Amino acid sequence: MKRAITILTDDFSDWETALINSTARAYYGFDTRFASPGGSPVTSSGGMKVTPHLAIDAIQLDELDLLIVCGGTIWATDRAPEISALLAAAHNGKVVVAGICDGTRALARAGVLDHVRHTSNSALNLSQLNYAGAAHYQDVPYAVADQGVVTAPGSAPVSFMAEILRSLGIEDDNLKAYLAMHAAEHSRAG
Repeated sequence: MKRAITILTDDFSDWETALINSTARAYYGFDTRFASPGGSPVTSSGGMKVTPHLAIDAIQLDELDLLIVCGGTIWATDRAPEISALLAAAHNGKVVVAGICDGTRALARAGVLDHVRHTSNSALNLSQLNYAGAAHYQDVPYAVADQGVVTAPGSAPVSFMAEILRSLGIEDDNLKAYLAMHAAEHSRAG
């Protein structure tokens, strides 16, 4: 069984990681868990209150296949939890590391994006951090996966889900059907 933890903070963007967690758990049998600073309950930007399974400090990387940083406004502030060492260790330990929306800022701060192709909400969003990976930025509206790192703008939860699963070696007819279902709304003319 694959094991995944999603890091949530106050004002997390609830739609951004819903598809990956739901699909991974319901269709592929993942053990999906959630962590927050201190393990405290957090409230999403949409008002959903979540009580996580554990504190960020209690994450055990040797028990993990996937570590996701959910986006939210906190990542662009000085209130963001310091998770750089955790993210760098996860990436170096061959855990798939994923960030969406402003969650990509945490990956950039950790140096995880220094040598991999990646994306975010915009190049400006990450360049404000003066990170070393700016030359690898991809200006695309969908998720980018490279060397066990998956990034996406906040508007791309469907491709984020797909690239995470592919990075974990999962690409089957169920995933193709799920992608077709979610992408169908974008094929509407006019």
